[in-house]
Amino acid sequence: MLILDEPTAVLTPQEVEELKEITDNLADQGKTIIFITHKLKEVMAMSQRITVIRAGKVVGTVATSSTDPVELARMMVGRDVVLKVDKEPAKTGSVILRLDDVWAEDDRRLPALRGINLEVKAGEIVGIAGVDGNGQKELGEVLVGVRQVSRGQIYLRQQELTELDVRERKDIGLGHVPEDRQRRGMILDFSLAENAILGKHHRPPFKKGIAYDVAAVTGYGEQLLATYDVRAAGVEATGRSLSGGNQQKLVVGRELDSNPEVMIAAQPTRGLDVGAIEFVHRRLLEQRAAGKGVLLISLELDELLSLSDRILVIYEGQLVAEVDPKTVTEEQLGFLMTGGQLEGTGVQGA
Repeated sequence: MLILDEPTAVLTPQEVEELKEITDNLADQGKTIIFITHKLKEVMAMSQRITVIRAGKVVGTVATSSTDPVELARMMVGRDVVLKVDKEPAKTGSVILRLDDVWAEDDRRLPALRGINLEVKAGEIVGIAGVDGNGQKELGEVLVGVRQVSRGQIYLRQQELTELDVRERKDIGLGHVPEDRQRRGMILDFSLAENAILGKHHRPPFKKGIAYDVAAVTGYGEQLLATYDVRAAGVEATGRSLSGGNQQKLVVGRELDSNPEVMIAAQPTRGLDVGAIEFVHRRLLEQRAAGKGVLLISLELDELLSLSDRILVIYEGQLVAEVDPKTVTEEQLGFLMTGGQLEGTGVQGA
């Protein structure tokens, strides 16, 4: 018996196909394979039977040949879920976020970003695609100010951010959904009300002298939980008590409620069920419709292709291609992510 738990999280489409060939061969040899995943397309392609678990209980088991992603999503969430993202054509404005020749090192002091130039305009979602470990993490950290730039400049509209700290960047309009919500997005032993005001805790109406206005903090926390459908026992519950999906809703809601000019969304749906994914996608599209900018850093190619207006491919710390999500295929995108070149398409890789 072989148990595979989210085995495709950092694989390209080509690598997923190779994995399928391996598991098919093992099954043909009489081996038993348990494939645990939240990706509906892959579970449909790789299985013969599907068991759905919700809230720790088995909802049901169905034959793969007799079901579809819509039914599976309904079983997983307990309601109908919109799987296809439907968005209006982008109405872009001026450039909000700009990076000019940005270089940065990773934790080992090796080059992680090498001459990054990119722009995000008002009213658009720009996706960043790449195999994990090619600079996406460092790009997000450089933008929000937790990693130092070794060379280059970052601008929010006309204001340079390069030397500003995290708080100063947030105060002038940069929002951030971190890829690790538990380490970077919340303080798990703080109450939900306290987590709701992180990033604005130093400003009125929450700051009152050297302490906090408890009534203001509590009231805001209750409002945020209600607005963004964060399901919890109450605002006094700790961040640790929430499910992963509700933790993400709180982080996303808190950042959006700050009304940022640009949202840096790093792996915003990692580990979420289809219901929570639908929620996050809808909120990012609302940001776009409001004329804000979104930089979407994701390992989920379906997510990038459905949400992005443009996709930039990062490989070994460099942006090596820009593609149109309406015309590029998953296979072409995966090929570019590994440093390949697309012949006869006008799109070049590394």
